[in-house]
Amino acid sequence: MNPILNRNLYFVKEHVGMFKAANNFDILDPENQEMIMNCREENLGFFTKLFRFTGYKRMTPFDVEIKTIPGAKVLRVKRGVSLFLSKVEVFDENEQLVGRFKQKFFSIGGKFSVFDVNDKQLCTLKGKWTSWDFKFMKDNVELAHVSKKWAGIGKELFTTADNYILEIKDNVPTDQPIRVMILAAVMCIDMVLKE
Repeated sequence: MNPILNRNLYFVKEHVGMFKAANNFDILDPENQEMIMNCREENLGFFTKLFRFTGYKRMTPFDVEIKTIPGAKVLRVKRGVSLFLSKVEVFDENEQLVGRFKQKFFSIGGKFSVFDVNDKQLCTLKGKWTSWDFKFMKDNVELAHVSKKWAGIGKELFTTADNYILEIKDNVPTDQPIRVMILAAVMCIDMVLKE
């Protein structure tokens, strides 16, 4: 596992554009706004690009890679065509399956179950229907939080519609695969639930 995943705070900034088909994000250090990783969807097929500009965008497949700024792969998030519920696979830097997300049916605000490679549930991602606010929970303990609200350093930087903060709690051990799953899930929130 790449040591960059041992951090507890990430600022995720989506690339915006009028005719943008690909999902692209920059991941920055909130303390100094230095870009530490990027998330790119580089290999889009013709039909996927075409459907991204229609009402079927949420059903299109995606395959994104998160890399450090020198270019080392951190993880990969992949989903095929989704008719009703998303099933997303997450791979580590060596293309080994780390786990899966399964979207919950009829969840208000959005909900994913996060599973490891053996289909053991690691945690649940729950959202509020009134805002862009998500929590990773296990046994009523919060593991991480994703929000557009920020009350710390650089408050003004975090107020646009496409920027948000991921805070992984101190109770999540470093060098654990759940950190890979949490960062991957943040990309899925935007591509699956909030598009």
